[in-house]
Amino acid sequence: MTAQPFLDELAWRGLLYQYTEGARGMLATGGITADCGFDPSARSLHAGNLVPVMGLAHLQRAGHRPIILVGGGTGMIGDPSGKASERSLNSLEVVEENSRAIKHQLERFLDFTGPRAALMVNNADWLMRLGAIEFMRDVGKHFTVNYMIAKESVKSRLDSGISYTEFSYMLLQAYDYLELHRREGVKLQIGGSDQWGNITAGVELIRRTLGAEAHALTLPLVTTASG
Repeated sequence: MTAQPFLDELAWRGLLYQYTEGARGMLATGGITADCGFDPSARSLHAGNLVPVMGLAHLQRAGHRPIILVGGGTGMIGDPSGKASERSLNSLEVVEENSRAIKHQLERFLDFTGPRAALMVNNADWLMRLGAIEFMRDVGKHFTVNYMIAKESVKSRLDSGISYTEFSYMLLQAYDYLELHRREGVKLQIGGSDQWGNITAGVELIRRTLGAEAHALTLPLVTTASG
């Protein structure tokens, strides 16, 4: 199966929201590695998570390799995307317990054997060892405050208030993308439509630090009748 039908399959199923220019061409070159992150703020995934999970399943069926990124590190902070107020911070023990439970659930949807075997990683493996000075020097210097507040996940919270902790989440996710690009050759990051700003920040970080090509793809959110 060629790579092009992957995007067509998503579109036909109503699972394609947006993607960066050049993503279709990159997918058509052959099997690529893509990742999608899951937030371990609870012990179980929810109905809305089924959309990106199926996105990864269709990606694997189209001949590509999926990586599941469990946010054991970023889960210590919490993603402000789609949230009207500050999240409660979980302890390291709670995040680790939730991560193990989520891993068990995801293993039922993806093939973890064979040449395109899915891989599960935890960003706590690199984020928990990342120093503040190192992070500000190697990541923060590549982004202006104007760039960050223009992203919807931050802009929507400016009136009600957002802590520096959640404000910095975008850069942590961007660093995840850079780290996975280095470690596993990830060239595509997938997420819900509310993740566009976070994912494209990673695309930008990879371009600026490595001069390499990377892409973003988002899927629609599951919403109520009121949106």
